[in-house]
Amino acid sequence: MTEPDAPSTLPDPAHSDPALRGLRPEQVRVRFPPSPTGNLHVGNVRSALFNWAFARHHGGTFVLRIEDTDAGRNLEESYTGLLEALTWLGLDWDEGPVVGGPYGPYIQSERSSIYSHVVEQLLAARLVYRCYCTREEIEARQSALPANAPSGYDGFCRDLTDQRRAELEALGTSFVVRMRVPDAPIEFDDLVRGPVRFGAEHVPDYVLVRGNGEPLYTLVNPVDDSLMDITHVLRGEDLLPSTPRQIVLYQALAQIGVGSGRTPVFGHLPTVLGDGNRRLSKRDRGSGLAEYREQGYLPEALLNYLALLGWAIADDRDVFSLAEMVAAFDIRRVNANPARFDARKCEAINASHIRALAPADLTRELLPFLQGAGLVADPPKLEQAQLLEAATPLVQERMNTLSEVVAMLGFLFRADADVVIEPAAALAPQADATLAAAAAALTELETFDHAAIEAALRSALVDGLGLKPKLAFGPVRVAITGRKISPPLFESIELLGRSSALARIEAARSGLATASA
Repeated sequence: MTEPDAPSTLPDPAHSDPALRGLRPEQVRVRFPPSPTGNLHVGNVRSALFNWAFARHHGGTFVLRIEDTDAGRNLEESYTGLLEALTWLGLDWDEGPVVGGPYGPYIQSERSSIYSHVVEQLLAARLVYRCYCTREEIEARQSALPANAPSGYDGFCRDLTDQRRAELEALGTSFVVRMRVPDAPIEFDDLVRGPVRFGAEHVPDYVLVRGNGEPLYTLVNPVDDSLMDITHVLRGEDLLPSTPRQIVLYQALAQIGVGSGRTPVFGHLPTVLGDGNRRLSKRDRGSGLAEYREQGYLPEALLNYLALLGWAIADDRDVFSLAEMVAAFDIRRVNANPARFDARKCEAINASHIRALAPADLTRELLPFLQGAGLVADPPKLEQAQLLEAATPLVQERMNTLSEVVAMLGFLFRADADVVIEPAAALAPQADATLAAAAAALTELETFDHAAIEAALRSALVDGLGLKPKLAFGPVRVAITGRKISPPLFESIELLGRSSALARIEAARSGLATASA
């Protein structure tokens, strides 16, 4: 007799994660909606990362949507730079510009007819209304109210008669379109902050369309979310005050049958602070993505650090890969408290990722910085490529950023005559004897490798001249590299070669002779 099948103990995926709110994981749809107005702010990158990780964790969809309705602030080069920056970061999008998708277009300036049609539907349903008040009229009424009265529009045009509206239209009176906000509190359960409530008195009727007909963020953002079936909105805490307005419009759109009929689940990410407990602004140093690219931060390292601004993979672990983040990401574990941007910790995280790279991968990452400094050809010559490959392991454990390679290894790629001793590394007159002994030792070597070089210099300078190692090798290091600090000296001399090493030592001695003359 066969045994009956045991009941399944596997959790229903639609209910196993409270963040899904009853959705199946693959139904998750999130969006990153930047404006192409310049250098991408690291706070926006953090928002993009959390949305991307949330989508990837659940096997959902990450949508890129360009919010360029503010024509005066948007630049074509910023749009191109935005796409290139996200590509560099590795935050690939499933729908959006370039890749397309079923809900396009994904650039708001190309969706004007959609917004106009939706506004007409909302007007017909009396969910929004035309407001003919001038700014001066609104301010005059506001100033007449008691000091403790709620601020914002007073609803003067909310219930104009059809006759009065017709009179104003006949006069050609300009108008804006306002949302008819219900007289009831607005509540939602935030994935990061828990229950949030806004009293009706704090959400006055707000403008959706300007007097010149231009749609505002308050209109286009919820309309696009509804039409693109966005399920979750993860964004910065600074946008929390606009959330009740958006919820009102989501509900209105559902009433007229526009879009999915769903109000997305919100999660407001903690504020990123800069110096002095102030929100990190675009004007602050270290706030723009371009700075980190120029300094030589690895994209995965930068994302690793930005993930720590509100989230942690474990209490005792700071360094992880994007794949590990995706596997572990839980939006409910994001801390609501403000997160301080620590430039030193960001650099330390980057250094850890540099050390974890395979030497061949690091060589490939370093090459553009040497090319940008004019030290290596593009494409590199065979001997340059081989030299960089050999030199990379010498600096891998010493680097914090990729751009440091120019100072660390530049001496290997410069002509002997172009190596200039830095002022801070200037040699003392007594260094001449040390350099003379070093040159003699290197000249006599039969095998020119780092082990033989070290043995010869120790014999000549430490044993022969009785110098301590620091005093013995310091002048040689300066003559070879032009700096007090360099990669391991003996390996550097081997890579440089006997001829160049001797030429640089001789040049340093000549400089000493000239200075003393």
